[in-house]
Amino acid sequence: MKQYSEAGLRELRRSSILHVDMDAFFVSVELRSRPELKGRPVIVGYPADRSVVLSASYEARKFGVKSAMPMAVAARMCPSAVIIEPRHKLYYEVSGQIMAIFGSVTDLVEPLSVDEAFLDVGGAIRRLGPPRDIGELIRRRVAGELGITASVGIAASKFVAKIASTRCKPDGLLLIGPEETVPYLHTLPVGALWGVGAKTVEVLARMGIRTVADVAATPLPSLRKILGATGEHVHRLSWGIDPRPVTPVRLEKSIGAEETFAVDTADDALLHRELLRLAHRTAERLRSAGMHARTVALKLRYADFSTITRSRTVSTPIDSAQLLYGVALQLLESVGERPMTVRLIGIRAEQLEEAAQAPLQLSLDRRDDNWRAAEQALDRVTRKFGNKSVLPARLLDPGPGTD
Repeated sequence: MKQYSEAGLRELRRSSILHVDMDAFFVSVELRSRPELKGRPVIVGYPADRSVVLSASYEARKFGVKSAMPMAVAARMCPSAVIIEPRHKLYYEVSGQIMAIFGSVTDLVEPLSVDEAFLDVGGAIRRLGPPRDIGELIRRRVAGELGITASVGIAASKFVAKIASTRCKPDGLLLIGPEETVPYLHTLPVGALWGVGAKTVEVLARMGIRTVADVAATPLPSLRKILGATGEHVHRLSWGIDPRPVTPVRLEKSIGAEETFAVDTADDALLHRELLRLAHRTAERLRSAGMHARTVALKLRYADFSTITRSRTVSTPIDSAQLLYGVALQLLESVGERPMTVRLIGIRAEQLEEAAQAPLQLSLDRRDDNWRAAEQALDRVTRKFGNKSVLPARLLDPGPGTD
């Protein structure tokens, strides 16, 4: 237990919010089993032309490759990149290990995604030392226990902590103290502010506002006139004002999967087969996370990029692919005649509950129990032999010339 005076403890707690973010998370996880690729441009994503980049190594980023970029564009920008198909189940397993490390440090953990979170470590200072020491401890544990690297930003607010972690990537730590906050922010371009995207940057630039310091020097009424209600938010951030506390989030809000077709399709059989595939991916992730879902949602994106969703709440929580698939099929049928071909289809399991607390899925149809047992057996085979070892017969590619 560390010994601090009350004044010393209060001073340390002024900068006790951490933003911890893994570096190129999916790529880093893949390189653990393929160390020969370290130092080379690597992209995680499906090689199909209409897929997008899920993660890119820093070597690939030097060529301009970014997350969410179309794979076809990324391949042209960095033709030497090694493309690795994603293993989502593995990433979620590692994510759970990351969050467990965070949870061993403090109860105040607010996950933002599978690989980043805010932590308030004010209550851990007596036990583990100053926030900087805690940040270094987390980085050592992530590297030593998980074989990947993390960047840590430390500040008095969530907004500034996130800026700090971004500015010290990869594999770094940056603490911005209370007295340094405003001077530091005022060195940054206006796009560093939360909520200021490319269009807002253009609007502000036309008014001669290009830096955070420019925003801070602009009268609030003028910002309101330029940006509307957002003006006050941006003005507060320019002075480092962000009073939001770290709010613990214990459970994922939803789990799902989606697929973009190589060619837009109107083929019902293809849509049904893809729904079944996505239902198995989603159900496997549900069971891996120990969760059940009360609501199933369907997502359709048409050829013109318009998107619709439909959802249905079931009477008892489910984690079975066959049950997810059945509800998704009903939702697809409820759409009626589709106005055009489909570009993307997806399933999402929502209103999640921990399996231990959810009521048992009772059914008069014995087939439900048979499906559940079969899927649990499939989980065991997958864990032992890999994701593509066993597939439902309807998902096997029949190959050319096969009826």
